[in-house]
Amino acid sequence: MAQNQYWNNKVVLVTGGSSGIGLAAAKQLSEAGAHVWLAARRLEVLEAALKEVQAVRRDPSQLCGIIPADVSNPKQAAQIVETVTKSAGTPDVLFNSAGITQPGYVQELSMEVFERLMQVNYFGTVYVTSAVLPAMLKRGSGHIINISSMAGYLGVFGYSAYGATKFAVAGFSEVLRAEMKSHGIRVSVAFPPDTDTPQLAYEEPFKPAETKAISGNAKALSAEKVARSILQQAEKGNFMIFPGTDSRLFYLLTSKLPKSLVFAILDNMAASGKKKKNI
Repeated sequence: MAQNQYWNNKVVLVTGGSSGIGLAAAKQLSEAGAHVWLAARRLEVLEAALKEVQAVRRDPSQLCGIIPADVSNPKQAAQIVETVTKSAGTPDVLFNSAGITQPGYVQELSMEVFERLMQVNYFGTVYVTSAVLPAMLKRGSGHIINISSMAGYLGVFGYSAYGATKFAVAGFSEVLRAEMKSHGIRVSVAFPPDTDTPQLAYEEPFKPAETKAISGNAKALSAEKVARSILQQAEKGNFMIFPGTDSRLFYLLTSKLPKSLVFAILDNMAASGKKKKNI
């Protein structure tokens, strides 16, 4: 990323930038010469993340900053964009990576969980995007990168709340791509596999046995590798981005094979997990 010119001197806003894929992308963007702004809820974590981003800047003159805010609040989402614009100019790139998860059996998840995940993962993406679009449209350029998930194109046992939000992000991104194309604004949506982040560590104890069986023994990719793949594919102008072999392979399989066969495979894997749980 260090020699990449696509990101050089661009103003980039990264939501969910205090950890995980967001922070990894922010650091790589900083190395590539971008002016990077991080938005997340916890100020102390943001401050630590900012030091990491500043430490790898290509040039000391690069502007970097933080905005403590909750993207699920439309007023705070608008304030994020306003703060960046006043400090560094209209964002050239919006990297929407703020997200949370809560796996579990659908009948055991509260309505509050469904609502909160949709509010953060989907509406948070919509709110920040809507706030930045007017200036991008006026300028006639920009790049919006939304983070979905493999659970955003494949219904996975145990992810009824999370998967629905990521399907929504994917659908929103498809429409956004179509509507923004004539305005010179690029749109990309990424479908990362399991990634070694604090979020993955958090969800592990809540995963049903069936979900763990479907995940198998596949090793989670590092946030750095996923972020690098997303940025490299986004630079090429790709709309659909698949970080890692598993993400692309599963998409090809689920889109080419009959749904009945895909379901049969997933059902068999889930059944094996349930059997082990009951032993």
